[in-house]
Amino acid sequence: MKWRLNRMNESVLLEAHLPCSMCGSSDAYAIYDDGHGYCHSCKGIDNNNNKTYSKPKEQHNMTLSKAAFSSIPDRCISQDTTKFYGVMSDESKHIYPYSDQSGTWVSNKIRRLPKQFSSEGESQNLQLFGQVKFTSGGKYVTITEGELDAMSAYELLGSKYPVVSVRSSSDALKGCKTNFEWLDTFQHIVLAFDADKAGQEAAKQVADLFGHKVKTMKMDRQLKDANNYLKKKMFKDFSQHWWNAEEHKPDGVVSGKDMWDIISKPVNNDSVPYPWEELNNQTYGMRLGEMITITAGSGMGKTQVLRELFYHILSTTDYHIGGMFLEETIATSGKGLMSIDASIPFHLPDAVYEELDLRTAFDNTLALDRVEYYDSFGSNQIGEILTTIKYFAKAKDCKYVFLDHISILVSDQQSGDERKALDELATKLKTLTMELNICLIMVSHAKRQTTKSHEEGGKTSLSDLRGTAAIGQLSNIVLGLERDGQSEDNTIKNTTLIRVLKNRFSGETGPSTMLNYSKVTGRLSEVTWKQELEADDESNN
Repeated sequence: MKWRLNRMNESVLLEAHLPCSMCGSSDAYAIYDDGHGYCHSCKGIDNNNNKTYSKPKEQHNMTLSKAAFSSIPDRCISQDTTKFYGVMSDESKHIYPYSDQSGTWVSNKIRRLPKQFSSEGESQNLQLFGQVKFTSGGKYVTITEGELDAMSAYELLGSKYPVVSVRSSSDALKGCKTNFEWLDTFQHIVLAFDADKAGQEAAKQVADLFGHKVKTMKMDRQLKDANNYLKKKMFKDFSQHWWNAEEHKPDGVVSGKDMWDIISKPVNNDSVPYPWEELNNQTYGMRLGEMITITAGSGMGKTQVLRELFYHILSTTDYHIGGMFLEETIATSGKGLMSIDASIPFHLPDAVYEELDLRTAFDNTLALDRVEYYDSFGSNQIGEILTTIKYFAKAKDCKYVFLDHISILVSDQQSGDERKALDELATKLKTLTMELNICLIMVSHAKRQTTKSHEEGGKTSLSDLRGTAAIGQLSNIVLGLERDGQSEDNTIKNTTLIRVLKNRFSGETGPSTMLNYSKVTGRLSEVTWKQELEADDESNN
């Protein structure tokens, strides 16, 4: 068998479609210029009447069409090249031979002019077109998107380097995977795919398969492919493109020398400052493309902090905002936002106000047509949440999205799976945040404390975040809320400390803003460190 492969690589077909004396086939026998014969039915070899044959493979119904070796004038491909590649043609068709992994000719791709394709013979585990003509290994191998382009590139490169072809752009990745070991023996793999969208997408798939070995040609989009270069006799231009083929880089890799335009730009100013001075001084605001996580124990005022931030962005910018408050109705969410504007707690059942107060607050907030809410109460599917965030960003142009809270989205998970589910969800949310260039501000509940509880003013830390380490690692900013909700002192009971647990932007962490809550106004107001923490008892009783 080894002798047969070597001889067939060197020999040229003289006559085909002859009867075989070894198996009785009427048209599967072929004669080559070195005197040996070969049957494509029984795989038998007749070397000067020294016949060897094996049991025929399963019939594949290949009936080799009658044609001859000739040039392809309209494509400017010479007879020497078609003969080398084993391509036969006549006035109505081209026949491109394909071999199996042993090097045996087992299939034809037929192009009936101008552009109708069919095939005959085997279709699985085939070599690339032309592969049988070249030995493995070497410095360069070039892959094209079509057989005509392979023959064209072979001529354009002076018939000096191996050039093979995939059957089509859609088959490119599969064909290269099948022949991975052979292609991988070369030092460099040059891709000369068509300059259209399909060709470039196929080239990227193949490039990702072989990584650093790949060099991609950048051909003129008007010329599109190698055959057009040949028809215009642009040998020098094609060779320059070939020698200057660009080294493939995986997505995301950027050379330092190409980064001037990036680093010379001012620091990202796409941010909104926090409404509280001390916190803003530490974090430099809420930036697009970042994920901000707020954590605390139960009843620590996380939702109220989100409402203050929501209103601050709405009232000080022109940004559109999306709200996903998963543990309350949209009526409660809407009234909560309006409460901030009016300094009247509309969302509380005992709130006292006039209808005019309600209407004015509505006109100042929800009526601005820059607010979108997700009506999710009772239905919190992760897929729906992710889809809604995309809708907020792409369809409604929301730049800031609030999510309260992510823990509820995995609450139905079995205890052993909750941590993993939270981590996977955090990863998806961070990916969306960067992809959509939004700022996601979300709540994640803290773990139960074994010592002093968060509800009694216990200190927060990154390790308090539910899940494993993913939420903390993926968040750009993590804020912990601390408040002694069990204190008998109303001032202490209604004062919240915001602790910066993580700050990827500036690195500054630690205690930050202190906020006092008024039951009368429903608002949070900042108090300074030097100020004695006092509140009007009348306001808090």
